[in-house]
Amino acid sequence: MTTLARSGELVNAVIKAYDVRGVVGEQIDEAFVGDVGASFARLMREEGATRVVIGHDMRESSPALSEAFAQGVRAQGLDVVHIGLASTDQLYFASGKLGCPGAMFTASHNPAKYNGIKLCRANALPVGQDTGLATIAAEVIAGVPAYDGAPGTATSTDLLADYADYLRELVNLDQIRPLTIAVDAGNGMGGHTVPAVLGTLGPITIVPLYFELDGSFPNHEANPLDPKNLVDLQALVRSSGADIGLAFDGDADRCFVVDERGEPVSPSAITAIVAQRELAKEPGATVIHNLITSRAVPELVEELGGKPVRTRVGHSFIKQEMASTGAVFGGEHSAHYYFRDFWGADSGMLAALHVLAALGEGERTVSGLMAAYDVYAASGEINSTVADAADRTAAVLAAFADRTESVDRMDGVTVDLGNHAWFNLRASNTEPLLRLNVEAGSRDDVNALVTEILSIVRA
Repeated sequence: MTTLARSGELVNAVIKAYDVRGVVGEQIDEAFVGDVGASFARLMREEGATRVVIGHDMRESSPALSEAFAQGVRAQGLDVVHIGLASTDQLYFASGKLGCPGAMFTASHNPAKYNGIKLCRANALPVGQDTGLATIAAEVIAGVPAYDGAPGTATSTDLLADYADYLRELVNLDQIRPLTIAVDAGNGMGGHTVPAVLGTLGPITIVPLYFELDGSFPNHEANPLDPKNLVDLQALVRSSGADIGLAFDGDADRCFVVDERGEPVSPSAITAIVAQRELAKEPGATVIHNLITSRAVPELVEELGGKPVRTRVGHSFIKQEMASTGAVFGGEHSAHYYFRDFWGADSGMLAALHVLAALGEGERTVSGLMAAYDVYAASGEINSTVADAADRTAAVLAAFADRTESVDRMDGVTVDLGNHAWFNLRASNTEPLLRLNVEAGSRDDVNALVTEILSIVRA
């Protein structure tokens, strides 16, 4: 890496709140991730770990970067277990099954020029800014101390079949009615995991779209949160007559649902239906939801006798809450879904199995099934590129001051306007964006709020 790349400013820009992510060749390269691997190994060795499991996605840079990271780990005396191509939740499964820390090389939904690392402790416990990433960043800047012991070893193992078997044990689909499922893998890791998990189930017929692993993303970005990236799946659902559509992001840890009409289903509605299924198994349990999830989720959890707990956006934060509260399930409006039975980690595939089970156990369509959970109108996440996020946020707060019932600053600002209307503005942890989410009692109210807020944000 160049001197500039070792500067505190750039290292801290790449080692973010809950992962490592940057442009390959400009912000991260093999030397950089080798140092990250060495520092991570030092941290894990101090906590008693003896090995690290490593997986990677289908990006062109991922194999070389993951090998460089492995060399850094081994140089610190820890052994390495390579699982090769994997989804992020498959890496979390490996961390849980093997009982060791893990590293997943992926930039998730980001464009092809990016790559990064998602780190976890043994049993998929999170590594965030306050729980290791700040220490790693400081050592990468200062220089990682050398280890004077023997280097670790490297082995490889294939855990894909074990991962698929484990998920199918958690949610049994053997007795559901026959379903036709259109699946858009977005040329990401869903093309690797969907056939393994769903391809052998008798009641399931898969209509595949973009299953070829290609980190250049030739068809569309592997980011189903952006509506334009759902268009092809929506068309496929309608043309094929599929019962449901599923879309996975690049590292296949998030799953988005499209109903039988080709209409997107809110991730908050998915959170609600999975929460109901988990609370049916364990009445009174805790369910986590982040602060941009629909208010319908905590309302439903309370109605069912469960305990809703609100948290910040971001997987390391919600995983910490999962661990500290013993929550049975957690959902984020970005379509990350967390399960106590999955070591408190997120798995879009496991959420998809729950939805398929709920759909296949009855005769209702997806739209009919979800109607009870989609209570309020919502904008979805709207991103704006701004020069000064704090300044724009302050301007919005000032404009709404006389209509505001309360302001919560847990993560950005959440402004409660009363009568079921609220909005959240927060700066992205990974990109120079200001993110807006709005919810209200009607679509007209949502549209009016979005128009007013964006006119200020983008002024």
